Amino acid sequence: MPKLRHYEVLARVSGVINSSLEPKRVLDLVLHEAVAAMNATSGSIVLIDPHTQLLEIEAATGLNKEARQLKLAIGRGVTGWVAKNGQPLRIPDVTADFRYVSVRKDVRSELAVPLILEGQLIGVLNVDSTRKNAFSADDEELLVALGNHAAKVIHNSWLHEAVAHNLQRLEALFQVAQSIISSLNLEDILQRVTADACRLMGSKVCSLMLLNAERDRLELRACHGASPDYLTKPALPVSDSLIGGVLRRRKPVQVYNVQEHDAYRHIELARQDGLVSLLSVPMVVGETTIGAVSVYSGAPYRYSTQDIHILATLANLAAIAITNAQLHEKVVRAEEQLRQTERLSTLGLLAAEVAHEIRNPLTVMKMLFHSLDLKFTGNDPRARDAEVVAEKMDHLNKIVDQLLGYARSNEPRLEPVALNRVVEDLLLLTRRKLQQQHIELRTELAADLPELRADRGQLEQACLNLILNAADAMPEGGMLTIATKRHAAGILLTFTDTGMGMTEEQQARLFEPFLTTKVRGTGLGLAIVHRIIVDAHRGHIHVISAPGKGTSMQIELPV
Repeated sequence: MPKLRHYEVLARVSGVINSSLEPKRVLDLVLHEAVAAMNATSGSIVLIDPHTQLLEIEAATGLNKEARQLKLAIGRGVTGWVAKNGQPLRIPDVTADFRYVSVRKDVRSELAVPLILEGQLIGVLNVDSTRKNAFSADDEELLVALGNHAAKVIHNSWLHEAVAHNLQRLEALFQVAQSIISSLNLEDILQRVTADACRLMGSKVCSLMLLNAERDRLELRACHGASPDYLTKPALPVSDSLIGGVLRRRKPVQVYNVQEHDAYRHIELARQDGLVSLLSVPMVVGETTIGAVSVYSGAPYRYSTQDIHILATLANLAAIAITNAQLHEKVVRAEEQLRQTERLSTLGLLAAEVAHEIRNPLTVMKMLFHSLDLKFTGNDPRARDAEVVAEKMDHLNKIVDQLLGYARSNEPRLEPVALNRVVEDLLLLTRRKLQQQHIELRTELAADLPELRADRGQLEQACLNLILNAADAMPEGGMLTIATKRHAAGILLTFTDTGMGMTEEQQARLFEPFLTTKVRGTGLGLAIVHRIIVDAHRGHIHVISAPGKGTSMQIELPV
């Protein structure tokens, strides 16, 4: 008769617990049938957490909320003993057994059997009673049989859930791949990858590090979920860091707890931010490794093979997208350089035509001016004016020559030049323009300057462009300060205005041809200044500027 009872119970239970593949529903059904079959007061199904190796109650009946939250180490309590030894345990009187851990005050007897699947213990099935000697040997045999059958059903439900979960992750991964590969903006790609990795992996923090140009250090380029302190951590050497090892071996690295790992470089930061388990995978394109993607959990966690595959796939997709974005940036820069070259070529043709049109009337003007044979007494101020007119016509003639030779970058004709005299002559020419614009002029010209070896015409052209640029930056008036002084092995010439100033982006591209911040202008002025000062005279230009705070152009010229 006991055997018949076993078969009846197992047949009924089998029909019930196989009616669902939802893990939580399966556990509840198994436990309900076990408690009913054993005529027990309460019961629980305790499973081993693969990440923490602790026994946790996954389903319970007849237990309060506090008891349901109990976690046991393998070997502790009746449940822990069964999990450790893999054998059923029947206790007629729990008050007389030292192994018992109380979860309900009125429990008097307990029966616990292991849940074993293919030789591996996955948990324990417990039933309790308020009566002593409540469970017989037949009950134990029946519960063992029930536990063996239940283990298979539980396993099948887990497989079903895992397949469904992996399908969802693969669908999400496909959407992520479409999202990041469709973008050509590098910063956008980096931010998307870290955010999507956190979402896919259920992680607290994700960081993306790329190799520097020298390929000896890993620099943090994007992060999601991290604190400001984490964002400022220094670059990691590839040769002797934990993440560097991911690149050296081109294999994933998993750390159960970075807060206790000797090779992890930022243990205090991990403790501060609550970072525990780490999974880091390399970013590979073809045969080249470009960086690493790392995710952190906020609690101890052992990443599965599926977790590693998902993150590795995302990292490699990201590597392709990043490489494409970098190549796109190079193409854009190359196209811009081609456009600049085309425009410079067009400028050369235009300059030749303009020079031809200007040279003829200029020659006539010079001939007529000299034929006037203007002579004034020494104290007549018109004498200096006539001298300046003659010099400036010669200067115009040189500018025409420079227009013709701009594309050829003619070498300067070096001769002794007094810089202060160049500045004074230019101010004589521009004084009226500055007065008309209500610009106050201040000069601080050092008296002990040595002579320069320079091309006077080119130097005048560069200084004139800087003065006119400063004037254009102060349309409502202001102050222009021009100063000279000895500096290191040369002379420092400074033009400081109180104008509108420039942004960092404008400063970065300030000397590119055709770039202008003015409503009118060709955008060639500062490009010519750079060519004259830096290329032709081996000097240096330093720009100090901020929006609304004016600009200071500092010119260093070697003696």
